[in-house]
Amino acid sequence: MKYFFPKLFIVYSFFLLIGCKKNETENLVKADTAKNTIEYASGLSIVKYEGYSVVNVINPWPNANKNFIYILKEKEAKIPDSLQKYTTIKVPLESIVVTSTTNIPYLEMLEVENKLVGFPHTDYISSEKTRKLIDQGSVKNVGQNEKLDMEKLIDLAPDLIVTFGVDNNNPMLDNLKKSGLNVLIQGDWMEQSPLGKAEWIKLYGALFGKEEKAAELFNKIVESYNQAKKLVAEKPASANVLYGSMYEDVWYVAKGKSWVAQFMKDAKANYLWADLDGTGSEGLSFEKVLDKAKTAQVWIASGAVKTLDELGKSNPHYTEFDAFTNKNVYNFETKLGATGGIIYYELSPSRPDLVLKDYIKIFHPDLMSSYEFTFATKLN
Repeated sequence: MKYFFPKLFIVYSFFLLIGCKKNETENLVKADTAKNTIEYASGLSIVKYEGYSVVNVINPWPNANKNFIYILKEKEAKIPDSLQKYTTIKVPLESIVVTSTTNIPYLEMLEVENKLVGFPHTDYISSEKTRKLIDQGSVKNVGQNEKLDMEKLIDLAPDLIVTFGVDNNNPMLDNLKKSGLNVLIQGDWMEQSPLGKAEWIKLYGALFGKEEKAAELFNKIVESYNQAKKLVAEKPASANVLYGSMYEDVWYVAKGKSWVAQFMKDAKANYLWADLDGTGSEGLSFEKVLDKAKTAQVWIASGAVKTLDELGKSNPHYTEFDAFTNKNVYNFETKLGATGGIIYYELSPSRPDLVLKDYIKIFHPDLMSSYEFTFATKLN
């Protein structure tokens, strides 16, 4: 996907900004009694009617100049004339190409991973189940996100390609459409709510005719997430937390309404930049970060470092933080798949309950003494 390792923290945090536009789907059929099945995600709505569903993808990248509406048409269904102008996708799908590793867990949770026929740079996929399909030749490598192999995609002829954009200039998206391929834009990476990201499994439920299963799986994640929150409901946010690491000459800190900051809040930690307004990230100098976070009790570091020694060698100034000298540094990016993909980036958006539990164990270890980290690693 877009997870190109040294740049990923920036992509994952700097673009974490979302604005809400009026849901155009609501205007399509105001008089109808059908309701949007999406509760937490701000960038998606799905309204199901007899024989078809209307999917609205809202603000799929920063400052997107339009929404994307898709009609998911079941066999023999009749689509109203008012909806004929929108892209129609026949469902349930029999084959699909996705371009983000975050989509892989959705397919596996719904048990339709065998419908996946292509993915860009398959080495990024960590899941053992999907890696077996790759090794068997069932999933083809279709190039890179910024330069997909059009000939291979045309030869595969998938029922649908699910991809993403980063701004209003997306020549690759235009090329896909010109080639006669069915394309759906996904914007899950723009969600700031942990449960909002996970709710995009419902899109895949609609694409594969597994709406009920998707809703059931998502409800279990919501229940697990809320149960974890209850564990710390009466706990004070006592631990001061530093987040991130230097990238070149800049330290990017997540703003107070970002995905990262929400986990800190729900885990009852005092994230030191929680009052920084916005949903993206802000680049700061090392000096500013040190001035504010020198005495932070916990440091959640980023990057591919697995030990304190590696972290210290990457920047000798890191040793100035108390969390470093007290050996209280954690990293969510150390666990890799067989071919080097980072498991956290693939799985965490669809399993925010597991991310939250990791954070709670870091900040309130007494509450989860028997729990083993899913993603996090304490650097020694």
